[in-house]
Amino acid sequence: MNTLAAALQHYFTSYARAQRDLSPNTIAAYRDTWRMLITHLADTLGVPASRIDFQALDVERVTAFLDHLEQARSNSVSTRNARLTAIRAVLSHAQPSYPENAATITRILAVPPKRHPKPILEFLSAAEADALLAAPARTTWTGIRDHALLALDIQTGLRVSELCSLTTASIRFGTGAHVTCTGKGRRHRATPITAATTAIMTAYLDQRITKPGDALFCGPRGQQLSRDALEHRLALHLATATARCPSLADKNVTMHTLRHTCAMNLLAAGVDISVIALWLGHQNTHSTDAYLHADMAIKQAAIDRTRPADTAPGAYRPEPDILDWLSSL
Repeated sequence: MNTLAAALQHYFTSYARAQRDLSPNTIAAYRDTWRMLITHLADTLGVPASRIDFQALDVERVTAFLDHLEQARSNSVSTRNARLTAIRAVLSHAQPSYPENAATITRILAVPPKRHPKPILEFLSAAEADALLAAPARTTWTGIRDHALLALDIQTGLRVSELCSLTTASIRFGTGAHVTCTGKGRRHRATPITAATTAIMTAYLDQRITKPGDALFCGPRGQQLSRDALEHRLALHLATATARCPSLADKNVTMHTLRHTCAMNLLAAGVDISVIALWLGHQNTHSTDAYLHADMAIKQAAIDRTRPADTAPGAYRPEPDILDWLSSL
Protein backbone atom coordinates (compact mmCIF):
# COMPACT_ATOMS: atom_id res chain seq x y z
CA MET A 1 0.00 0.00 0.00
CA ASN A 2 1.48 3.38 -1.02
CA THR A 3 1.32 6.55 1.07
CA LEU A 4 -1.70 8.04 -0.74
CA ALA A 5 -3.68 4.84 -0.27
CA ALA A 6 -2.73 4.79 3.42
CA ALA A 7 -3.79 8.43 3.81
CA LEU A 8 -7.14 7.76 2.14
CA GLN A 9 -7.74 4.68 4.25
CA HIS A 10 -7.01 6.54 7.48
CA TYR A 11 -9.19 9.47 6.48
CA PHE A 12 -12.28 7.44 5.54
CA THR A 13 -12.08 4.68 8.17
CA SER A 14 -10.86 6.65 11.17
CA TYR A 15 -10.93 10.42 10.81
CA ALA A 16 -14.12 11.04 8.80
CA ARG A 17 -16.25 8.58 10.76
CA ALA A 18 -14.78 8.35 14.25
CA GLN A 19 -13.38 11.86 14.75
CA ARG A 20 -15.32 14.19 12.44
CA ASP A 21 -18.48 12.05 12.43
CA LEU A 22 -19.29 13.25 8.91
CA SER A 23 -22.67 12.33 7.51
CA PRO A 24 -22.95 9.28 5.21
CA ASN A 25 -23.82 11.58 2.29
CA THR A 26 -20.68 13.68 2.81
CA ILE A 27 -18.46 10.61 3.11
CA ALA A 28 -19.99 9.13 -0.05
CA ALA A 29 -19.43 12.39 -1.98
CA TYR A 30 -15.79 12.61 -0.84
CA ARG A 31 -15.22 8.92 -1.66
CA ASP A 32 -16.67 9.29 -5.17
CA THR A 33 -14.49 12.34 -5.81
CA TRP A 34 -11.29 10.51 -4.96
CA ARG A 35 -12.36 7.46 -6.93
CA MET A 36 -12.89 9.64 -10.02
CA LEU A 37 -9.63 11.54 -9.43
CA ILE A 38 -7.53 8.38 -9.13
CA THR A 39 -9.21 6.86 -12.19
CA HIS A 40 -8.57 10.05 -14.18
CA LEU A 41 -4.90 10.15 -13.13
CA ALA A 42 -4.45 6.46 -13.97
CA ASP A 43 -5.92 6.97 -17.44
CA THR A 44 -3.91 10.15 -18.04
CA LEU A 45 -0.58 8.72 -16.87
CA GLY A 46 -1.16 5.24 -18.29
CA VAL A 47 -0.45 3.44 -15.02
CA PRO A 48 -2.57 1.18 -12.78
CA ALA A 49 -4.69 2.95 -10.18
CA SER A 50 -2.80 1.12 -7.42
CA ARG A 51 0.38 3.00 -8.40
CA ILE A 52 -1.12 6.50 -8.04
CA ASP A 53 0.71 8.16 -5.13
CA PHE A 54 1.29 11.68 -3.84
CA GLN A 55 3.92 12.14 -6.55
CA ALA A 56 1.16 11.90 -9.17
CA LEU A 57 -0.67 14.85 -7.61
CA ASP A 58 0.19 18.40 -8.55
CA VAL A 59 -1.72 21.61 -9.23
CA GLU A 60 -1.78 21.10 -13.00
CA ARG A 61 -3.19 17.57 -12.82
CA VAL A 62 -5.79 18.43 -10.19
CA THR A 63 -6.87 21.45 -12.25
CA ALA A 64 -7.01 19.26 -15.38
CA PHE A 65 -9.25 16.83 -13.47
CA LEU A 66 -11.60 19.66 -12.46
CA ASP A 67 -11.70 20.88 -16.07
CA HIS A 68 -12.45 17.30 -17.15
CA LEU A 69 -15.49 17.26 -14.85
CA GLU A 70 -16.87 20.38 -16.50
CA GLN A 71 -16.02 19.60 -20.10
CA ALA A 72 -16.27 15.80 -20.43
CA ARG A 73 -18.82 15.04 -17.71
CA SER A 74 -20.81 18.29 -18.16
CA ASN A 75 -20.75 18.97 -14.41
CA SER A 76 -21.78 22.39 -13.18
CA VAL A 77 -19.33 24.82 -11.60
CA SER A 78 -20.97 24.12 -8.24
CA THR A 79 -20.20 20.42 -8.63
CA ARG A 80 -16.63 21.23 -9.67
CA ASN A 81 -16.17 23.31 -6.52
CA ALA A 82 -17.69 20.57 -4.37
CA ARG A 83 -15.19 18.06 -5.81
CA LEU A 84 -12.36 20.49 -5.05
CA THR A 85 -13.60 20.71 -1.46
CA ALA A 86 -13.45 16.92 -1.18
CA ILE A 87 -9.87 16.84 -2.49
CA ARG A 88 -8.77 19.59 -0.12
CA ALA A 89 -10.44 17.94 2.88
CA VAL A 90 -8.37 14.77 2.54
CA LEU A 91 -5.14 16.57 1.71
CA SER A 92 -5.52 19.00 4.64
CA HIS A 93 -5.78 16.04 6.99
CA ALA A 94 -2.84 14.22 5.36
CA GLN A 95 -0.43 17.18 5.23
CA PRO A 96 0.98 16.94 8.80
CA SER A 97 1.59 13.19 8.43
CA TYR A 98 3.48 13.44 5.15
CA PRO A 99 5.88 16.42 5.44
CA GLU A 100 7.86 15.22 2.41
CA ASN A 101 4.81 16.08 0.27
CA ALA A 102 3.88 19.25 2.16
CA ALA A 103 4.94 21.64 -0.61
CA THR A 104 2.83 19.89 -3.27
CA ILE A 105 -0.16 19.61 -0.94
CA THR A 106 0.10 23.30 0.00
CA ARG A 107 -0.03 24.33 -3.65
CA ILE A 108 -3.10 22.15 -4.26
CA LEU A 109 -4.81 23.55 -1.16
CA ALA A 110 -4.26 27.03 -2.61
CA VAL A 111 -6.31 26.25 -5.74
CA PRO A 112 -9.31 28.60 -5.47
CA PRO A 113 -12.90 27.60 -6.22
CA LYS A 114 -14.15 28.76 -9.59
CA ARG A 115 -16.34 31.84 -9.60
CA HIS A 116 -19.62 31.60 -11.47
CA PRO A 117 -22.89 33.51 -11.78
CA LYS A 118 -25.62 32.16 -9.56
CA PRO A 119 -28.41 30.54 -11.58
CA ILE A 120 -31.94 31.87 -11.50
CA LEU A 121 -33.91 30.15 -8.76
CA GLU A 122 -36.51 27.87 -10.35
CA PHE A 123 -39.89 27.24 -8.72
CA LEU A 124 -43.40 26.22 -9.77
CA SER A 125 -46.40 28.50 -9.98
CA ALA A 126 -49.67 27.42 -8.38
CA ALA A 127 -51.02 26.19 -11.73
CA GLU A 128 -47.83 24.25 -12.47
CA ALA A 129 -47.81 22.64 -9.03
CA ASP A 130 -51.46 21.63 -9.42
CA ALA A 131 -50.73 20.09 -12.82
CA LEU A 132 -47.83 18.10 -11.39
CA LEU A 133 -49.91 16.84 -8.46
CA ALA A 134 -52.66 15.76 -10.85
CA ALA A 135 -50.23 13.81 -13.06
CA PRO A 136 -49.87 10.53 -11.07
CA ALA A 137 -52.69 8.09 -11.87
CA ARG A 138 -54.19 7.31 -8.48
CA THR A 139 -55.78 4.11 -9.72
CA THR A 140 -52.59 2.22 -8.77
CA TRP A 141 -50.59 1.99 -5.57
CA THR A 142 -47.54 3.52 -7.30
CA GLY A 143 -49.62 6.49 -8.43
CA ILE A 144 -51.02 6.98 -4.91
CA ARG A 145 -47.49 6.83 -3.50
CA ASP A 146 -46.09 9.32 -6.02
CA HIS A 147 -48.99 11.73 -5.47
CA ALA A 148 -48.43 11.60 -1.70
CA LEU A 149 -44.66 12.06 -2.12
CA LEU A 150 -45.04 15.11 -4.37
CA ALA A 151 -47.73 16.65 -2.18
CA LEU A 152 -45.65 16.21 0.98
CA ASP A 153 -42.52 17.65 -0.65
CA ILE A 154 -44.25 20.71 -2.12
CA GLN A 155 -45.85 21.48 1.24
CA THR A 156 -42.89 20.75 3.54
CA GLY A 157 -39.88 21.50 1.29
CA LEU A 158 -37.88 18.49 2.47
CA ARG A 159 -34.57 17.76 0.77
CA VAL A 160 -34.32 14.66 -1.44
CA SER A 161 -32.10 12.90 1.12
CA GLU A 162 -34.62 13.72 3.85
CA LEU A 163 -37.51 12.33 1.80
CA CYS A 164 -35.59 9.11 1.13
CA SER A 165 -34.81 8.62 4.81
CA LEU A 166 -38.37 9.05 6.11
CA THR A 167 -39.99 6.07 7.83
CA THR A 168 -43.60 5.38 8.72
CA ALA A 169 -42.76 6.57 12.25
CA SER A 170 -41.60 9.96 10.91
CA ILE A 171 -45.13 11.26 10.37
CA ARG A 172 -47.60 12.14 13.13
CA PHE A 173 -51.29 12.88 12.71
CA GLY A 174 -53.87 14.39 15.04
CA THR A 175 -53.37 17.70 16.80
CA GLY A 176 -50.18 19.34 15.59
CA ALA A 177 -49.68 16.95 12.66
CA HIS A 178 -46.07 17.03 11.48
CA VAL A 179 -43.24 15.11 9.86
CA THR A 180 -39.84 14.76 11.50
CA CYS A 181 -36.46 14.32 9.84
CA THR A 182 -32.74 14.70 10.42
CA GLY A 183 -31.36 17.04 7.79
CA LYS A 184 -28.09 18.65 6.77
CA GLY A 185 -25.58 18.99 9.58
CA ARG A 186 -27.58 16.43 11.58
CA ARG A 187 -30.10 19.10 12.49
CA HIS A 188 -33.32 17.49 13.67
CA ARG A 189 -36.53 19.32 12.84
CA ALA A 190 -40.28 18.84 12.80
CA THR A 191 -42.28 20.38 9.94
CA PRO A 192 -46.05 20.92 10.26
CA ILE A 193 -48.33 19.42 7.63
CA THR A 194 -51.65 20.92 6.58
CA ALA A 195 -55.06 19.28 6.76
CA ALA A 196 -54.98 18.67 2.99
CA THR A 197 -51.58 16.96 3.19
CA THR A 198 -52.73 14.97 6.21
CA ALA A 199 -55.69 13.62 4.24
CA ILE A 200 -53.44 12.62 1.33
CA MET A 201 -50.90 10.93 3.61
CA THR A 202 -53.60 9.11 5.58
CA ALA A 203 -55.05 7.65 2.37
CA TYR A 204 -51.56 6.67 1.22
CA LEU A 205 -50.65 4.95 4.50
CA ASP A 206 -53.84 2.90 4.31
CA GLN A 207 -52.36 1.44 1.11
CA ARG A 208 -48.75 1.41 2.38
CA ILE A 209 -49.63 -1.00 5.21
CA THR A 210 -49.68 -3.91 2.76
CA LYS A 211 -45.98 -3.42 1.92
CA PRO A 212 -43.03 -4.72 3.99
CA GLY A 213 -40.37 -2.56 5.61
CA ASP A 214 -40.69 0.79 7.37
CA ALA A 215 -39.63 3.25 4.62
CA LEU A 216 -42.40 5.84 4.25
CA PHE A 217 -42.03 6.00 0.46
CA CYS A 218 -40.94 2.54 -0.61
CA GLY A 219 -40.55 0.40 -3.69
CA PRO A 220 -42.65 -2.67 -4.53
CA ARG A 221 -40.67 -4.86 -2.10
CA GLY A 222 -40.67 -2.32 0.72
CA GLN A 223 -37.15 -1.00 0.00
CA GLN A 224 -36.24 2.64 0.47
CA LEU A 225 -36.41 4.69 -2.74
CA SER A 226 -33.13 6.17 -3.96
CA ARG A 227 -32.46 9.72 -5.17
CA ASP A 228 -32.34 8.48 -8.76
CA ALA A 229 -35.67 6.70 -8.34
CA LEU A 230 -37.32 9.90 -7.09
CA GLU A 231 -35.94 11.96 -9.96
CA HIS A 232 -37.04 9.25 -12.42
CA ARG A 233 -40.60 9.24 -11.06
CA LEU A 234 -40.68 13.05 -11.17
CA ALA A 235 -39.56 13.06 -14.82
CA LEU A 236 -42.36 10.66 -15.76
CA HIS A 237 -45.01 12.80 -14.11
CA LEU A 238 -43.55 16.00 -15.54
CA ALA A 239 -44.12 14.65 -19.05
CA THR A 240 -47.80 14.15 -18.21
CA ALA A 241 -48.12 17.49 -16.41
CA THR A 242 -46.50 19.42 -19.28
CA ALA A 243 -49.32 18.36 -21.61
CA ARG A 244 -51.78 20.09 -19.24
CA CYS A 245 -49.54 23.03 -18.32
CA PRO A 246 -47.18 23.92 -21.23
CA SER A 247 -45.19 26.44 -19.16
CA LEU A 248 -43.49 23.49 -17.43
CA ALA A 249 -41.64 22.76 -20.67
CA ASP A 250 -39.60 25.95 -20.20
CA LYS A 251 -38.38 24.96 -16.73
CA ASN A 252 -35.69 22.58 -15.52
CA VAL A 253 -37.71 20.88 -12.78
CA THR A 254 -35.96 18.61 -10.27
CA MET A 255 -36.92 17.39 -6.81
CA HIS A 256 -35.07 20.41 -5.39
CA THR A 257 -37.38 22.66 -7.43
CA LEU A 258 -40.24 21.42 -5.24
CA ARG A 259 -38.30 22.59 -2.19
CA HIS A 260 -37.94 26.04 -3.78
CA THR A 261 -41.67 26.00 -4.53
CA CYS A 262 -42.47 25.40 -0.87
CA ALA A 263 -40.26 28.32 0.18
CA MET A 264 -41.81 30.67 -2.39
CA ASN A 265 -45.32 29.67 -1.28
CA LEU A 266 -44.42 30.51 2.33
CA LEU A 267 -42.90 33.82 1.26
CA ALA A 268 -45.97 34.72 -0.79
CA ALA A 269 -48.13 33.97 2.26
CA GLY A 270 -46.21 36.60 4.23
CA VAL A 271 -44.12 34.23 6.37
CA ASP A 272 -40.98 35.89 7.78
CA ILE A 273 -37.71 34.87 6.13
CA SER A 274 -36.25 33.67 9.46
CA VAL A 275 -39.20 31.32 9.93
CA ILE A 276 -38.73 30.00 6.38
CA ALA A 277 -35.07 29.31 7.21
CA LEU A 278 -36.14 27.24 10.23
CA TRP A 279 -38.81 25.51 8.13
CA LEU A 280 -36.26 24.46 5.48
CA GLY A 281 -33.55 23.53 7.98
CA HIS A 282 -31.11 26.28 6.98
CA GLN A 283 -28.41 27.03 9.53
CA ASN A 284 -28.88 30.78 8.95
CA THR A 285 -30.89 33.08 6.70
CA HIS A 286 -28.10 33.63 4.15
CA SER A 287 -29.25 30.61 2.13
CA THR A 288 -32.87 31.71 2.42
CA ASP A 289 -32.19 35.24 1.14
CA ALA A 290 -32.17 33.87 -2.43
CA TYR A 291 -35.95 33.54 -2.25
CA LEU A 292 -36.29 37.27 -1.57
CA HIS A 293 -34.40 38.00 -4.79
CA ALA A 294 -36.62 35.58 -6.75
CA ASP A 295 -39.93 37.05 -5.55
CA MET A 296 -40.96 39.77 -8.02
CA ALA A 297 -44.06 40.57 -5.94
CA ILE A 298 -41.85 41.78 -3.08
CA LYS A 299 -39.86 43.97 -5.47
CA GLN A 300 -43.03 45.37 -7.02
CA ALA A 301 -44.38 46.20 -3.54
CA ALA A 302 -41.12 48.03 -2.78
CA ILE A 303 -41.50 50.06 -5.99
CA ASP A 304 -45.11 50.89 -5.15
CA ARG A 305 -44.11 52.17 -1.70
CA THR A 306 -41.56 54.57 -3.23
CA ARG A 307 -44.01 56.20 -5.68
CA PRO A 308 -45.13 59.80 -5.17
CA ALA A 309 -48.31 60.10 -3.14
CA ASP A 310 -50.36 61.31 -6.13
CA THR A 311 -49.29 58.40 -8.39
CA ALA A 312 -51.51 55.34 -8.62
CA PRO A 313 -49.70 52.05 -7.84
CA GLY A 314 -49.05 49.47 -10.56
CA ALA A 315 -47.12 49.30 -13.83
CA TYR A 316 -47.13 52.45 -15.98
CA ARG A 317 -49.43 52.37 -19.01
CA PRO A 318 -49.40 55.37 -21.37
CA GLU A 319 -52.61 57.00 -22.48
CA PRO A 320 -53.79 55.60 -25.86
CA ASP A 321 -52.99 57.82 -28.83
CA ILE A 322 -56.22 59.26 -30.29
CA LEU A 323 -55.11 58.63 -33.87
CA ASP A 324 -54.29 54.99 -33.10
CA TRP A 325 -57.65 54.65 -31.42
CA LEU A 326 -59.50 56.11 -34.41
CA SER A 327 -57.56 53.81 -36.77
CA SER A 328 -58.62 50.79 -34.77
CA LEU A 329 -62.32 51.56 -35.19
